Amino acid sequence: MTIDIDHLRSWIGRQEVLHDSIGRFPVAALAATLDRDDAEPQPGDALPPLWHWLYFLPRARQSQLGPDGHPKRGGFLPPVDRPRRMWAGGRLTFPGTLRIGDAVSRTSTVADVAMKEGRSGPLVFVLVRHEIAGPEGVAVTEEQDIVYRGMPIPGEAPPAPRPAPAGAAWRRAIVPDDVLLFRYSALTFNGHRIHYDRRYVTQEEGYPGLVVHGPLLATLLAELARCNTGRRLTGFRFRALSPVFDVAPFAVCGRTEGTHAALWACRADGSLAMEADASLA
Repeated sequence: MTIDIDHLRSWIGRQEVLHDSIGRFPVAALAATLDRDDAEPQPGDALPPLWHWLYFLPRARQSQLGPDGHPKRGGFLPPVDRPRRMWAGGRLTFPGTLRIGDAVSRTSTVADVAMKEGRSGPLVFVLVRHEIAGPEGVAVTEEQDIVYRGMPIPGEAPPAPRPAPAGAAWRRAIVPDDVLLFRYSALTFNGHRIHYDRRYVTQEEGYPGLVVHGPLLATLLAELARCNTGRRLTGFRFRALSPVFDVAPFAVCGRTEGTHAALWACRADGSLAMEADASLA
């Protein structure tokens, strides 16, 4: 399959501005989904780090969705013609605070489009920058790494997994199931079928089970640091290394290292699924 990278790179610099308000219900619903016993959110309460992903949600009409449940290629993001799409990582800073009741805006920019050769053919990487502002100015800056790839070659062995680090000071076991993944998909209005459609994910994409959302893993890691340190997160970066499926439990782990928290998610076999770093105030 030939990819016209010059055409895709013509999307660099394209911008999109969205407006929203930080409502109470998504915060209460995510707290319930994460099995937290939080007080009912009130106007003026600070929004925890990464919970801004509950807002500025995609609104593609049903007729504008592709066979995988994602919006069809094109529009703000370049029309990359590769069947698998994933959010591979990101970097965030929190110069301000978003609060329940705030009117907010998000300015998004396609910052880069690049192509590399992978095991299953060309990989296309799209870098998107977001700037989220509230009444007091910019509160969140974010870079998202989105990768588009082909289907694996039949019979090809997957790359050898990396072992997860040892020496966790905090560890939380998570048992993923259909309900957890459905609730998070619903809260983020994410129609990607790999997270809730078992027939599709096993028969069409060849995965062994439902895929746990990368942003859900990142949120669990950020919450682990926030709850165990009691300190404010001023920055957060994460990188997905291997997918997590709902066929076995996984764990989120971490420890403090000076002004940072080293964080990671590990699968049941001890392999590393995601690594992250939180900067602490």
